[in-house]
Amino acid sequence: MTRQVTLLVNDQPITLDYFVQSFIDHTICGILASLEGTEEVHDVEVSIKGDNLTINLNNASLPTNPFVSKIIRNTIVGMVSSLKGVSEIDRVNIIIKR
Repeated sequence: MTRQVTLLVNDQPITLDYFVQSFIDHTICGILASLEGTEEVHDVEVSIKGDNLTINLNNASLPTNPFVSKIIRNTIVGMVSSLKGVSEIDRVNIIIKR
């Protein structure tokens, strides 16, 4: 499946190789598939600012409760913190276009 994955950390683009793009794509889409009432992913944008998480799935805001938001946020921050060139994380923006 053709997809484009863009990652910004603290508003700085992070270069992603094929493996990391695929890993982020499958992780985010797997998380979304586990949520009740979500539809097939065509475009998704996940933004983290501090403790706040917003998800836009196919151009619609996806509400999450505090527990789900915390799990998703911690998963993404843990994944992104391992990448080369990433140190302190204040903001994360992931855009996936399929």
